[in-house]
Amino acid sequence: MLSTDRVSKGAWLAAGALMAVFFTQSLCSSLVKSPTWDEPGDLAAGLSYWQTGSIGANPQHPPLLKLLPGLSLWLAGFRLPNNRVVHDMETGVPGAEIVGGSEFVFNTGPDRVMFWARLPFILLASALGLLLFWWGCQLLDTASALAALFLYAFSPTILAHSYLATTDVGLAAFVTLFFFSLWSYLRYPSWRRMLLCGGALGAMLACKFSALILPPVGALLLLAALRWPPARLAGSPVPLWERRTARFPAAGKNDPCPCGSGKKYKVCHGAKAEQANAGSTLPRQILYCALVFLIMCAAALVVVQACYFFPGDFQTFSSGLSRVNADHDPNHLAYLAGHLDRHFLSYFAVAYLLKEPLAGIILAAIGLVALWRSTKVGMPSKLFLLLPPAVLFVGYTLAADDFGIRYMIPALPFVYLIAGCGLAGLVRAANRWGRVAAAVLCLWVVVEAAGIYPDHLSYFNELACLPSHAADIGLDGGSRCGTQWLDDQNVDWGQGVKQLRTWLSAHAAGRQVKLAYWGYFPAEAYGLNAQKIEYQQLLNMKSPEPGLYAVSANYVARAPAEGERFYSGGGAWLQSLRPTAIVGHGFYIFDIPAR
Repeated sequence: MLSTDRVSKGAWLAAGALMAVFFTQSLCSSLVKSPTWDEPGDLAAGLSYWQTGSIGANPQHPPLLKLLPGLSLWLAGFRLPNNRVVHDMETGVPGAEIVGGSEFVFNTGPDRVMFWARLPFILLASALGLLLFWWGCQLLDTASALAALFLYAFSPTILAHSYLATTDVGLAAFVTLFFFSLWSYLRYPSWRRMLLCGGALGAMLACKFSALILPPVGALLLLAALRWPPARLAGSPVPLWERRTARFPAAGKNDPCPCGSGKKYKVCHGAKAEQANAGSTLPRQILYCALVFLIMCAAALVVVQACYFFPGDFQTFSSGLSRVNADHDPNHLAYLAGHLDRHFLSYFAVAYLLKEPLAGIILAAIGLVALWRSTKVGMPSKLFLLLPPAVLFVGYTLAADDFGIRYMIPALPFVYLIAGCGLAGLVRAANRWGRVAAAVLCLWVVVEAAGIYPDHLSYFNELACLPSHAADIGLDGGSRCGTQWLDDQNVDWGQGVKQLRTWLSAHAAGRQVKLAYWGYFPAEAYGLNAQKIEYQQLLNMKSPEPGLYAVSANYVARAPAEGERFYSGGGAWLQSLRPTAIVGHGFYIFDIPAR
């Protein structure tokens, strides 16, 4: 890029068109999806913050991404009732926000509440796309940035979580903003940009406690800029670590010394300055970098405290940090490819290889090679593109619970930039086969995004069905085979109740359905004529009684594995019987005839 970083109007129009398509997909998907497990609790906690002026509910997560839906609901005129459950929630009783939030959504009207709670996240995800494009133009070039935005706009993982009133895409937005701000500061090291970078750091930390692994990455990139400084913008101030410590201003070597001695500068104060700087340059530079980083951290603390409504101390933040995962079952076993265990080191690698479109994975591999070999992309750009996602991946692999690919969403914008580099390289290829390959891969991405719509959360690529179930591959990739690999938020988060109601009205009107539902929000909110089946009953059920069953995809994945391990084969029928239908990729329908 040129030092002015100008992007053509045509490129911005193309980026705007892609984001319009993205916004439309996200909004329309949100309108047909019921509340997921986490949403009622998060939005109710956020509304309570604005209603009470204090951060009490749901302290195990920082408040920023709960303040957003809370503010939207507050401005739309919603208020929490004054009852015991809400009081328990506001005083931080564990789990009370889920109960109180579900009751609030149920009693107030699910569709209205969820529209206003989700709208800020759709806008935030769209803003992230535009930020990704703008930064990509600076790190790489316009073509690569547009290619990255294209992959972002049609990513099933991003689309699935873009509208949910939860923390993952929001965290990705502020992670990207922080590293973009740091990059901008290094290219134009002014006090204003330094403080803005600190503000972005604070916003990132106020999203999720797992973001605490990233400030050291920012410090490392700041130090790396001493060795590989990014190209600075025209008129950029001289950064602190490059300013001379000489007593008099520098002059040309053969110019008269500014001290008035009449000697040439090089044999007067110039020589003394060079001698003074020779042995102290690196330590002084590191000291100045440390000072800059501390100033950024100070600005970040102000932002974090503002998100907590300035409580006067840091006890609220530290107390919340100590309660991370307090609502997770310590006895929960992760599920991967039919196996159960406490933790799988390969979990997030497998999730990425199965849950991202194959075309995107291929482009990311091509882009990684191209980026490594490139002489046009400087080392600063490579470090900013590679280091943050690598640290996030390693951190989540070692420390996160194996619940879903959603934990990896903050790393995906960087992956799309790398993949965009690969796609742009194919388009620029000297022979036409590169352009043909680029067109095929782009078409592949679009077809699968359309094929899985609006059920992006349950998407799996073709690898999930290979080699033994290749016949199940469709326009939605290998989503039909997803339950054989992963469970939980990878396939089902309780989001398909509205679609189930529509399907039952069209195909089983008047019949009572036996509902095994993995979700907390009451299915009765959508008027289902259902007989509830508990998960424990599925595990003990070796042969189902006649009737119409609707079983959550998470149970279809887990029950056979847990039944085999703990219940002598109970639940095996969920994967041995072929379902009558799969509704919204989240409910498996089994119509068991009378014997």
